[in-house]
Amino acid sequence: MRGSRAALASALSAATFLLLLPGGLCARIIGGTEVTAHSRPYMALIKGTNDSLCAGALIADAWVLTAAHCALNRSSQVILGAHSQSKQEPEKQIMSVKKQIPFPHYNKNRHEGDLKLLKLGRKATINRHVAILRLPKRGEDVKPGTKCHVAGWGLIHNRYLSASDTLREVWVTVLDRETCNGPKYYGHKPVIGRDMICAGDRRGGKDTCNGDSGSPLICEGTFRGVTSFGKPGKCGDPRGPGVYMLLSQKYLNWITKTMRRAA
Repeated sequence: MRGSRAALASALSAATFLLLLPGGLCARIIGGTEVTAHSRPYMALIKGTNDSLCAGALIADAWVLTAAHCALNRSSQVILGAHSQSKQEPEKQIMSVKKQIPFPHYNKNRHEGDLKLLKLGRKATINRHVAILRLPKRGEDVKPGTKCHVAGWGLIHNRYLSASDTLREVWVTVLDRETCNGPKYYGHKPVIGRDMICAGDRRGGKDTCNGDSGSPLICEGTFRGVTSFGKPGKCGDPRGPGVYMLLSQKYLNWITKTMRRAA
C-alpha cells in the first residue's frame, strides 16, 4: 500500500514505526489493490505513538480490536470511516482512546496473545460508512488453503518506506503450521502456535506489511484473525508469510468478558 504524502514525511513516519515493532519482526499490504472508498466500514485507522501507524476493527460502538504491540499514548487517535489518511473526509469520525487493554498474557518475545482492546472516548455513530465487524460465534481454526482478505494503510514496498494514503486490500492463502514452522519458513523462531494463522502466497508478492498491524483477517466472510507480525524487511517474501492472531475461543471469551466488565 502506498501513500501520497510527501516522500520525506512518509519515510520518517514509516522508519519510526519500524523501530517500534517488538523483537525485530514486522507486522505487515503488498501486492494488493485500493478498495472502493468506504467499502470496508469496519476498518479503524490508528495513529499511535511518534506518528506510528496501525489498524483495527470496530467490534462494538465504543470498542476497537487491534494488536497489543501497537503503541498508543494520550494523544493517539482512532479514525473511523477513513479511506484516505491525509484528506479531510466528511465520513471520518475521529476518536480519542479512553482505555487500552492488552490481552493479559501477551508475550512480546514469543508474539503470543498479540491482541488489544481499545475503549473509545465516545460511541461511534453507526452508518453506511462506519459499521461494526461482528466477532465469530466460535473460535474455530482456519483450514490450510483457505483464501482470506486483509486491508490496511501500511507499506506497499520493502525499500521505499512509504505508507499508503488510501486503504488497500490483498488476498492471502492460509498455510499449515507445520510448513510455516519449517526450516524454510520461520524455523520455530518464533513458534507459530495453535492460536496463530500463517497466511501468504506461495509465489510471494502478496502480504501485509509495516503499518498494517491490527488489521482484521477475514476468511470466507468471517472475522478470523488480527494482523500481528512477519519477517523484517521481507514483506511479500514467500518464505516469510504474515502471521495473524487466530480469534480462538480463549481470545473470544476474553474479548467478551473484558467489554462487559469495562462497559
